[in-house]
Amino acid sequence: MTVLIAGAGIAGLSLGLSLHQLGIPFRIHEAVRELSPLGVGINIQPHAVRELFDLGLEAGLREIGIPIEGVAYFSAQGGAIWQEPRGRRAGYSWPQFAVHRGRLQMMLLEALRERAGTEVVRTGEMVADWRGEGGEVIARLVDRKTGAALGESRGSVLVAADGINSAIRARLFPDEGPARWRGVMMWRGVSAAPRFLGGRTMAMAGHRGQKFVCYPIADTADGRALVNWIADLALDGSLPEVQDWNRAAAAAEILPAFENWRFDWLDVPALVRAAEGVWKFPMVDRDPLARWTHGAVTLMGDAAHPMYPIGSNGASQAIIDARVLAREMGRWGAAPIALRAYEDERRPVTNAIVLMNRRDGPDRVLDVVAARAPAGFADISEVMRADELQAIADRYKAVAGFDVETLNARAPIIGPIGDATTGRAGK
Repeated sequence: MTVLIAGAGIAGLSLGLSLHQLGIPFRIHEAVRELSPLGVGINIQPHAVRELFDLGLEAGLREIGIPIEGVAYFSAQGGAIWQEPRGRRAGYSWPQFAVHRGRLQMMLLEALRERAGTEVVRTGEMVADWRGEGGEVIARLVDRKTGAALGESRGSVLVAADGINSAIRARLFPDEGPARWRGVMMWRGVSAAPRFLGGRTMAMAGHRGQKFVCYPIADTADGRALVNWIADLALDGSLPEVQDWNRAAAAAEILPAFENWRFDWLDVPALVRAAEGVWKFPMVDRDPLARWTHGAVTLMGDAAHPMYPIGSNGASQAIIDARVLAREMGRWGAAPIALRAYEDERRPVTNAIVLMNRRDGPDRVLDVVAARAPAGFADISEVMRADELQAIADRYKAVAGFDVETLNARAPIIGPIGDATTGRAGK
């Protein structure tokens, strides 16, 4: 009852590790020939950190990540709007981590190969199509660049973890069209810079059409930090044809818009100029689907619910997907009934997050303040009440599944490795 997984990103690798924990055979087909630590920074929320800890990855995560202890919101003029603790400081039983996406992917890959063997991840093979035959799913493999046929792979079910531009989703929904663009372009980079706001804070300033986000992803030997930053700017025009995080850009494209953003806690233009490289990508998502599972095929991660990168939830939700899907396969076997049970639990939650992120999620406090006080303010209490601010933050956590009380009280999705109560397939 081998599970075929298309994609060796965070979603696919987390699923592979979870299936291995439960003793369920699997095989991952990754379109890229050679996996490397691409990308920039991401945040992993406590509900997903819990799952990585249960997979025995706590030591590795602590080695490559920074525990985020607070989040702070500021106006475009640098006025403090709202701040709150995060991770263990907020009362969670697990921390929140900021980490380089590529380093996290490599950590998951190395752990999987060490535990399950190098042959379980096959690179340079894209799942282009599939068919059902004799109760099996037979995936047709091709070279992504040349289209050359690479044979077939047989399994009981097929899971699409092949990202926002999923080939499997495109086949299931051929009329869907391109990703949905909100008219905002994101420039990203990583810069060595002095620590700010205690060295463990995620900070956001501005508003929807002009926003700057930054947080540390590593400490440096000289007492500074590697800071991941994102600069958002609203643009006119249609969705760019090139949607690739490896698309290089220049700092000069955004510096004029942020040249005056020098705050007492951060010099934004200096941070941007210090980046070794800058990349840009349109802020896109896709409309929520009414169905993920089609017989023995289902979607997960960005293939199922690509969302605007607001609220730091994309990778976290992919990890939760993996754990729930593996649990259901442990309960029902690698069969369509397990895929449907997984979808019934996860699709309503993630669809709600996609829609909430379109309304700016927890970052909506920035838009409200900017609308009420476009020239800045002397006292935030005269612009927005504390209970309004708290309500926006709490609502997002509840929808995304990581409000403190609920998460701390919830039973494990699968349980930690080595736990005698962790189920096995068929039990």
